[in-house]
Amino acid sequence: MSTPDLLYSDVETDLRASVRDLLTDRCEPTALLARVESAEPYDTKLWRTLAAELGLAGLPVPEELGGQGASVRETALVLEELGRSVAPVPFLGSAVLATAALLGADTGHEPVAALLRRLASGEASGALAVPLSTAPGSAFPSAVAADGGGRLSGTVRSVADGGAAEVFVVPATGPDGPGLYAVEASAATVAEPVSLDLTRRIADVTFAGAQATLLAGANGAPAALEHALLTGAGLLASEQLGVAQWCLETTVAHVRDRYQFGRPVGSFQALKHRIADVWLELVAARAAARYAADALATGSDDAGVAVAVAQSYCATVAVHAAEECVQLHGGIGMTWEHPAHLYLKRAKASQLALGTPGKHRATLATLVDLPG
Repeated sequence: MSTPDLLYSDVETDLRASVRDLLTDRCEPTALLARVESAEPYDTKLWRTLAAELGLAGLPVPEELGGQGASVRETALVLEELGRSVAPVPFLGSAVLATAALLGADTGHEPVAALLRRLASGEASGALAVPLSTAPGSAFPSAVAADGGGRLSGTVRSVADGGAAEVFVVPATGPDGPGLYAVEASAATVAEPVSLDLTRRIADVTFAGAQATLLAGANGAPAALEHALLTGAGLLASEQLGVAQWCLETTVAHVRDRYQFGRPVGSFQALKHRIADVWLELVAARAAARYAADALATGSDDAGVAVAVAQSYCATVAVHAAEECVQLHGGIGMTWEHPAHLYLKRAKASQLALGTPGKHRATLATLVDLPG
């Protein structure tokens, strides 16, 4: 077994700098707060810049299919920066979940290759039509049924980034068993319930005899879906790492500048201990998230274990860091005008996404033969 590489390469460091500069310029907190209250919660111009101009939507897609020919390590790095800014773009739904499902199918099949080109180039945004809470290892969904003519009927609730999708990748059960289908968003009915996370919306998607294109049949669909869920859960840990990083940096800056009783509040030992605890958790979370990304990128046999460890730990760390951020900011942390609440909501919603920490710990126990 090769030694996992947890360090950032020079290329990854340069990529981080480019993405961070863009997000600093286009996704600063006041603009973000205004957008989540508007009728257009997703920043479509920022998404087009990320997806089409920078080519980030196609990082793990082979060059012959219109992508960058990189790996999910680079995708994980982008997610760190998107988590750090809680950018309102459909990256998880399109560039991670939908794209991973297609990469897990037969890319030599023309409908799969054609859709990958659309997503990788930024020509279209996609979404994987499964509830966001679906964990790796779950049974194949039965909410959508396919008839013999390739038409889909059924409703899928809580689809990540469903409101911004132009095409859905839909797991459905048909006469010949499970299958993976592509449906244009114009053929579906999309309703957006109120989301806890204002920067990543969920949608209820209904198909009523929607014409679909078969991407993978019974022999390939379950594996493609599992690949998407495992990749999504592993890379979500990097986004949670970014959320925790922003919370820690912002909190440290605040307690240095906030004075009480003639001294910075960060000089009080009780606060020092709380911040130190978050820093220690963040260091461990970075190692877990990087290991999961590396295991997924290299196709390691240990990928399942790495993802279960990363997701169960990073989800908890992000919530704790966000809670401390709100509390240690004092009164201002409780206000709508301060962005801390957006990070807490993203952390909490992500904790329930693609499997809860408890679900991943149960999966880990099975993988390492640790009976309950």
